[in-house]
Amino acid sequence: MATTYKSLSATDVASTKTLLNESIPITGSITYGTYSEGNIKNYSHQIFQSVYDYPYLSSSANHIFDISFGYSVNSALSGASATHAAVTKKINIYNQFAQLLVGYDATGSILKFDQDGDLTGGTKHNDLYFMAFSRLLVKDEIKKGSFQLALGVSSSTGPFGTITTLYDAGAANEYRVNSPAGEYGLLYSNSAGTGTPVGLLYYQAGIAAFTASVFPTASFSGSFALSASLSGSTIQQLSDVLRQRIYNVQFNNTTELNSTIYFCRANHNEFNYSSNPTYLSSSKMVVKNTSTDAPVSYITTVGMYSADNELLAVAKLSEPLKKDPTNELTIRVRLDY
Repeated sequence: MATTYKSLSATDVASTKTLLNESIPITGSITYGTYSEGNIKNYSHQIFQSVYDYPYLSSSANHIFDISFGYSVNSALSGASATHAAVTKKINIYNQFAQLLVGYDATGSILKFDQDGDLTGGTKHNDLYFMAFSRLLVKDEIKKGSFQLALGVSSSTGPFGTITTLYDAGAANEYRVNSPAGEYGLLYSNSAGTGTPVGLLYYQAGIAAFTASVFPTASFSGSFALSASLSGSTIQQLSDVLRQRIYNVQFNNTTELNSTIYFCRANHNEFNYSSNPTYLSSSKMVVKNTSTDAPVSYITTVGMYSADNELLAVAKLSEPLKKDPTNELTIRVRLDY
């Protein structure tokens, strides 16, 4: 336990923020084919589908993302002939994501996904695919301008005949902040960020929402069929269509590392003695050869204390630092959180 304390002033404390990025690649071989659907988890409620990086019954499996589909009550699809339960589920999914990502207007009504993100009017996204990435991949957020989603969109039986890639182009410098879930950018079907936006990417939430219009209007055939229509298919069937046509997903995640740095200063006349019991032997300093030698100590540990002298944190030095009246030391202690 320390017997000598030194208070830190405001000039001895600094705060910093560091953003750490990690590249996340997800290939289409994971989402379809490699594990014979063993890494795809479907549920009896059929309102979303989960994708794992390994057969999900294995303890080694990690959840990657969920897929779902929904449309608003204003969509032409909501009035199409289909079972009531299927329509209700899709409307509920749309409303659930809209509550989370878009919010409510002044009357308490749920706002709809806006094509250009200004929420003041204009064209709305009334039918959307949703990909919710796991926190394990996203960390604190998706790095702006790094997202790419490559999809096979041809009407042939093969899944990757024609590739369309969605980008959050230009989002590093231009993004929206009017979402209750944080910041988001617009998704485009080209890397230049031109033309009509086809979706939205919510960075802190880790959710991509994009219109089904990225696929051709004609129904797919073979094992990649879109079934009769977006309204006539179940969410599970529509999730299969999207998942089986993912060619590649890649983005950089972001971990925000906040740090407080304490500059612990030992002046020439401070901390030249030690409270360690081994510092004295028969009332003599063991580090002195003669009584006239200057006092000396070796600093190995820095303790951080509260205002009432309760030990809160301990920092260990990589090697002892010699301290005597002829030198001064500044030890930099960093707490990350």
